[in-house]
Amino acid sequence: MSDKITVAGVTVDTRHWIGGQRVASSDTFTDHSPIDGAALGEIARGGPAEAAAAVAAAKAAFPGWAATPRAERARVLHAIADGVEKRIEELAIVETTDNGALLRSHRRGVMPRVAHNFRFFADWLLQLGHEDFETRGHSNHVSWDPAGPCVLITPWNAPLMLATWKVAPALAAGDTVVLKPAEWSPLTASLLADIAAEAGLPAGVLNVVQGYGAEIGDALTSHPDVRRISFTGSVPTAKRIAESAAVNLTPLSLELGGKSPLLVFADADLDLAVDLAVEQYDNAGQVCLAATRFLVEESIAEEFTHRFVEKAATLTQGDPRDEATDIGPNIHPRQLDKIDGFVQRAVAAGARAVIGGHRKDGQYYAPTLLTDVAQDSEIVQEEVFGPVLTLQTFSTEEEAVRLANDTRFGLAATVATGDRARSERVTAQLVAGTVWVNCFFVRDLQAPFGGSRLSGVGREGGTWSFDFYCDLKNTVTAPKGWKDHG
Repeated sequence: MSDKITVAGVTVDTRHWIGGQRVASSDTFTDHSPIDGAALGEIARGGPAEAAAAVAAAKAAFPGWAATPRAERARVLHAIADGVEKRIEELAIVETTDNGALLRSHRRGVMPRVAHNFRFFADWLLQLGHEDFETRGHSNHVSWDPAGPCVLITPWNAPLMLATWKVAPALAAGDTVVLKPAEWSPLTASLLADIAAEAGLPAGVLNVVQGYGAEIGDALTSHPDVRRISFTGSVPTAKRIAESAAVNLTPLSLELGGKSPLLVFADADLDLAVDLAVEQYDNAGQVCLAATRFLVEESIAEEFTHRFVEKAATLTQGDPRDEATDIGPNIHPRQLDKIDGFVQRAVAAGARAVIGGHRKDGQYYAPTLLTDVAQDSEIVQEEVFGPVLTLQTFSTEEEAVRLANDTRFGLAATVATGDRARSERVTAQLVAGTVWVNCFFVRDLQAPFGGSRLSGVGREGGTWSFDFYCDLKNTVTAPKGWKDHG
């Protein structure tokens, strides 16, 4: 069996990357493309042995990387960004083939953002300050010390972008990394290992191990030499990781998706509101931040729905490699079954599908909008992670806020209003890590990112990333006790 596969003309090594070397496993799993279900190849399937080897490599490499001057660490991260930019087309076509997201988006936005992740945290490292101050004549010096080996577990909906959102700040902080990509979309993580090695990243500083969920995950997250764990994914998996990490009290950063609202007030620019609403079908609905619950003021609900249906009808669903495609496939047959199960149970309970509500050929699900849904229903309360939206109405500002906050989640919210005072009142009351007003998905890497309630633990981005990936140390020095040695 070959250790390499060719995807759209790009060669990808299917083995792990541990300690600066390719490492095979005795077992493999098959990676399929969601575009047509075709088998892309056999991927090394790691377990406890590979997990232990990767953590050992990260531990061995840590002292040298931690001692590397900031400017040199930044230089290497910029070299990785250079490597990403040289291979944007290759990375884009491999990731589209592997996870089904739009090729045009990968080319124009996602892969350039991957490079930006490295550049941003390299530059932020160089300006990261020291909070020095005095206490009763004693000097206090705050330093940002590298924490140690980190385990980073990433999802399948934006594999490389979300991986590098974690890898870049961890490396900038002086930590070493064991990256475990999602088993449904592992390929670009392997390419990242090649790019990092070519950029001069020392062996063992970045390790990539593949495998199925708990088979390798438990061994990574319970390892006593791991100093940080960052995970993006589902609440049930996060609970398992938290239990595993508790054995060693390993600090966690968890981003766990949500059930975010879009609040549309009667004073909103209705065309803008509809555009924001239709945008929630991005990536076939597989976006943790998506505003999947439309809360629309009663007086405009009929007109809003009419315009939304017209706008949604202009979307093209099909092969994500086609420039004209707006919505591609869902990632896996299991995910498609999950999506359809949510919809069919909702319809059986009395919901009405204004559009969609059914599977299409292959791994494609029709863009769906459900109305006549109860606030306490499953479809309103649980994350579907597919192109399925709900619409409810409200009559007062207070009711809108109450409905918006009435879930277990709190990742994001979007507000459409023409009244600045109202936007300030409403956003102050919303439970969410990010609130967008008259816009959506505008992200600055220096801003804190994370969720409230079951949407996560902690914040990353800008200085918040370094707060997590570093051990902050305060050194207090007395003004006396010094001897003059001439």
